[in-house]
Amino acid sequence: MSEWKEVKLGDVVDIGSSKRIFYSEYVKIGIPFYRSKEIIERYKGNEVSTELFITEAKFNEIKEKFGVPIKDDILLTSVGTLGIPYIVNEADKFYFKDGNLTWFKNYTNHILSLFLYYWIISPIGKNELEMSSIGSTQAALTIKGLKGLDILLPSLKEQKAITEVLSSLDDKIDLFYRQNKTLESLAQTLFRQWFIEEADDKWEVHKLNDFISVKHGYAFKGKFITTEKNKQILVTPGNFKIGGGFKTAKMKYYSEFGYPKEYIFSPNDLTVIMTDLSKEGDTLGYPALIPAHNQEKVSYLHNQRVGKIIFKKTISKYFIYFLMKTDVYQWYILGGASGTSVRHTSPTSICNFSFRVPPMEKIQEFDDKAYELITKIHKNTTQIKTLENMRDTLLPKLMSGKVRVK
Repeated sequence: MSEWKEVKLGDVVDIGSSKRIFYSEYVKIGIPFYRSKEIIERYKGNEVSTELFITEAKFNEIKEKFGVPIKDDILLTSVGTLGIPYIVNEADKFYFKDGNLTWFKNYTNHILSLFLYYWIISPIGKNELEMSSIGSTQAALTIKGLKGLDILLPSLKEQKAITEVLSSLDDKIDLFYRQNKTLESLAQTLFRQWFIEEADDKWEVHKLNDFISVKHGYAFKGKFITTEKNKQILVTPGNFKIGGGFKTAKMKYYSEFGYPKEYIFSPNDLTVIMTDLSKEGDTLGYPALIPAHNQEKVSYLHNQRVGKIIFKKTISKYFIYFLMKTDVYQWYILGGASGTSVRHTSPTSICNFSFRVPPMEKIQEFDDKAYELITKIHKNTTQIKTLENMRDTLLPKLMSGKVRVK
């Protein structure tokens, strides 16, 4: 550790913000204009959902006079949701909102951009950012406060070695995520082709109620809900992806054991979101499959905002899962949703959805193909968890010098 040096962050990188862009300068088409929301989406690897633009002429004017984000610069969310970093890549071309985001650029020969990125997302960096934030009703990071942060730096050679270890893990994790997205898309495309595009008018119309029922979850006590990891994972609306599917970001856990054990999911159970806290109903009514978890000795708990699909007749679980991911089903659910700030659907509403039922042999053929794809997704997800745990364990140790990389 003797060769590690503590420096002020402002001494090794320029920290600033953008030039102000006014509302009147937004246009419908042009150069993307990002706020914290868009940077968080980019950090997560998602497509930008809100599209704001400025003109090419305005962008070029700013670029010539003041500069714009370039490869390896970092933008940091600095109001509201704090401390989310995004490293600008070579293909990026955008400008951003002053105040919402802080800009790190012009690195000295004492620090690497990628090392700073990993420091920011490490427990050490997060603690430093939290300590430097100001405000009570709405937390914020100031440029002055960020410049004064202390950061412990090894040599550039060791920084490079550390970032190569961490980025190698992140690359593998990203590869598995992209594979899963492709596999899910293949199954969805096959479902659409066989059962929507090639649907036969002679197929009988049935309601979901003929095949399934939906069971409400249990009202787990709020005082026992925690973000501290344990063996009891609470399945909440936050575990559902837009478009359907299970996600493991921002997991919630339950620390008490006095609840009916009938509200424990089995691996690969089919579940559906009954309540969505967003006004748009982004995930309302969408399904997810509970991850395979037999070997992990964990329990996935059935929360009241989530419904469990109970099968009344023999029909492919994967057929119902992909049926509930279709646009026509989603339009039906949103059309019958209740509530304004909080959107709800009900077991009755879900089970009243009508659809044409293909021949059972066709459904079984789809089930066989979907099973192979979903099984591969589960295996990839297990690999992702292993790699994420490895990365999260190594990250604070590498950033503090407790584990050294030669």
